[in-house]
Amino acid sequence: MDASVQPSESTTTSPTIVLVHGAFADASSWNGVVERLQREGCTVVAPPNPLRGIAADAAYLAGVLRQIDGPVLLVGHSYGGASITNAATRASNVLGLVYVSGFAPDEGEQLIEVENGSTDSVLNTALMQLQYPDGQGAEPAVEFAIDPALFRETFAADLPPEQTAVMAATQRPVAAAAFTEPSGPPAWKNLPCWAVVATGDKAAGSDVVRSMAQRAGAEIVELEGSHVIMISQPDAVTDVILTALRRLGRPRAASAVPGPRTATDEDRRPGAVGTGAGTGGDGPRA
Repeated sequence: MDASVQPSESTTTSPTIVLVHGAFADASSWNGVVERLQREGCTVVAPPNPLRGIAADAAYLAGVLRQIDGPVLLVGHSYGGASITNAATRASNVLGLVYVSGFAPDEGEQLIEVENGSTDSVLNTALMQLQYPDGQGAEPAVEFAIDPALFRETFAADLPPEQTAVMAATQRPVAAAAFTEPSGPPAWKNLPCWAVVATGDKAAGSDVVRSMAQRAGAEIVELEGSHVIMISQPDAVTDVILTALRRLGRPRAASAVPGPRTATDEDRRPGAVGTGAGTGGDGPRA
């Protein structure tokens, strides 16, 4: 086991929660979760994800993590899941990983191949190819954005049209390298993981997110909602993050890969994890 990706021995300091956004979004997509975590007294950082490729983004994020004093709980949404999977192997202060509608690739996997294997995702049919100068040569590099006319259906079907129109207009394109570069050694092989699977995810694809979470041995909570479940259900997503925070100090029992959590009577209270409750309408506009 690689000592560089082991949880830190020091757990006396409450971990900083680092929230990493994915493609076609920015850090404001976490605003509703940030507000709730801060009300609980948590220290939260939501850095920008460059969206320029697996290797470059992981290197940038690892640099952010190494500058944080003390332990970190690392949370990734969508492509941000691939970013944290790679970045956490380069930062010894990461205690655990939370995937929110997030990719958790294994070494050598390419997200383009993963997406092509999904029966739930419609992302490939909604993308527009764009170009940008990457400073590497005369030829421009390729990046992708979601067609604004298809943005709500593909990315955020459970949010109001007025909100998704703003999100479509302010989306950040992602470089093709994010889909085509092979992923590196995954941190989830050495760190405890939690995962939120949105059952109506048509961007990453609920099937892909679920299977990757199962492979990573994550504790899984399924919520009814779109790919941007942290915007439509910030209460429920915050509860999953807080659960991970509470459990990090406890030893994990050796067992088979855990399945999706079944809602109990307590879960069914308003805003509880594992239900469709807590669909706060005060989420941010990305």
